Amino acid sequence: MGESVKLIANNKKAYHDFFIEEKHEAGIALHGTEVKSLRMGKCSVKEAFIRIEKGEVFIYGMHISPYEKGNIFNKDPLRVRKLLLHRNEIGKMAGRIAEKGYTLVPLRVYFRGSLVKVEIGLAKGKKLYDKRQDIAKKDQRREAEKNFKVKNLY
Repeated sequence: MGESVKLIANNKKAYHDFFIEEKHEAGIALHGTEVKSLRMGKCSVKEAFIRIEKGEVFIYGMHISPYEKGNIFNKDPLRVRKLLLHRNEIGKMAGRIAEKGYTLVPLRVYFRGSLVKVEIGLAKGKKLYDKRQDIAKKDQRREAEKNFKVKNLY
C-alpha cells in the first residue's frame, strides 16, 4: 500500500525557468553500478533535458557519478539513458511538444520502493519578466513571514 519514496535529486532550476503544466512518472533504464551510485545519492539533473526520438524517450545530460567500487563495470556518467513510458503517454507528450514553446524537463529522480523513477514535467518557458515577478512574490512572502515572526515574539 504505502510505498516508500526516497528523493535522490531535485531540479529546482526547472521551476524557476519554466511553467510546469503536467507531470508524468517514468522508469529509467540503468546498469547495475549506476543504481548503486544512485543509492548513495550521486545524481544531478540540473542541466538535463528530455527528447522524443522515433517513438522513444531519452534523457540527456543527467549526471550519475561513477560508483567507486565499480571499476570496469562503470558506464559514462553523462551517457544518454532511455526512459520507460507507455506508448500512449509518449504520443500525448509528442503532440504537446509539437506546439510552440513546450518542452520536457526532468523535475526529480527518486526511488519508489526499489525502482528508480524520474518525474517529467511538460513545461512552457518563462520570459524574463515572469521570473522577475516570481522573485518579487517570494521576497514579499519572505518579508511578510519575517514581520509576522517579529510581531509574535513580543
